[in-house]
Amino acid sequence: MRGRALGLPFAGETGAWNAITDVPGVAVGYATLIEGDGPLVVGAGPVRTGVTAILPRGPEAGIRPVWAGIHALNGNGEMTGSHWIRHAGHFAGPVCLTNTHSVGTVHAAVTKWMIRQYPEFLSDHVWAMPVVAETYDGVLNDINGQHVREDHVFHALTTATSGPLAEGNVGGGTGMIAYEFKGGTGTASQIVRLGGRAYTVGVLVQANYGMRDWLTVLGVPVGRQMRENLMHDREQGSVIVVIATDIPLMPNQLERLAQRGGLGISRSGSPGGNSSGDIFLAFSTANAMTRREMAEAPRQITAIPDDWLDPVYLAAVNAVDEAVINALLAAEDMTCLKARKSPLCKAIDPGRLRDLVSAASGPRARGAGDASGSAGSGSSGTPSPAR
Repeated sequence: MRGRALGLPFAGETGAWNAITDVPGVAVGYATLIEGDGPLVVGAGPVRTGVTAILPRGPEAGIRPVWAGIHALNGNGEMTGSHWIRHAGHFAGPVCLTNTHSVGTVHAAVTKWMIRQYPEFLSDHVWAMPVVAETYDGVLNDINGQHVREDHVFHALTTATSGPLAEGNVGGGTGMIAYEFKGGTGTASQIVRLGGRAYTVGVLVQANYGMRDWLTVLGVPVGRQMRENLMHDREQGSVIVVIATDIPLMPNQLERLAQRGGLGISRSGSPGGNSSGDIFLAFSTANAMTRREMAEAPRQITAIPDDWLDPVYLAAVNAVDEAVINALLAAEDMTCLKARKSPLCKAIDPGRLRDLVSAASGPRARGAGDASGSAGSGSSGTPSPAR
């Protein structure tokens, strides 16, 4: 059960699926590997890992880059292609999320997929710089066995689709831990109205970070009261946040939007740990043009004014927060392969979480803000109903 279905009063109006795929054109696919049980044998399992593929423009045959920005709250992690995103403000092709020791395999497989998918690789002088990010799943998965293979990456890419998404123990999030509960993949979206038009901000997270004491839901410090099955003595995870939108934004605006990923994860309590790779990517599907158009002619780009950005920022922060909680609620128990305080990584108890939030009184039990009010119309707008 997702957060809103559970009765948690998250703020804002969501898209139809409350997912990153509410952004028109964005498609997501998974390869989920869950094999074996019993004690850890490197190379033999058990295997609890996978790949998440995000296609900003779906499975189209042709290179049309997306404008992008990136931000690292804490750089103890990897996102390939980040230097070019920072310098050029765009990237082409999919974004893939996996485990730390499978970045190379996924990068090589995405490169091969792009060569096959995009005819420009045969007709022009074109090179691939895939965006591949990671978090560490070695507590629950035989990470040193490097079980993710090329065919798994191809499966995630070729099955990517729009529509509602599975969450929790799926894709790259299969073996992840968040706030000492079973974590993983989560998603959410928000509707933003700017200049008389409705846009979407969609988020997907791979949540693998946080200490139980930190866990805060809608302002309520629930982690201090949920003390069973603790896992860690110190923070040692990571989180990847991908923010997609159809709002026309310049790369510098998208970098600022990516920075709001840090505020989103802080809503649930994280200060950004020293050992945590907290890396955030934001991209816009607006201002579409081919690679050749980008390279050979003056660029005609539309962007909203900076003064319209506040509701966009709020939408991103709200969606990141909700996506993390959705990941926790969708996840299922997994046994630990490496010694921890608890031999079992437990999923959060939805009923108890709901009761703890409901029992809190006053403003802490309410949503933190509604991003659906209009901007650019001389009015702050009125709150829209949450789905």
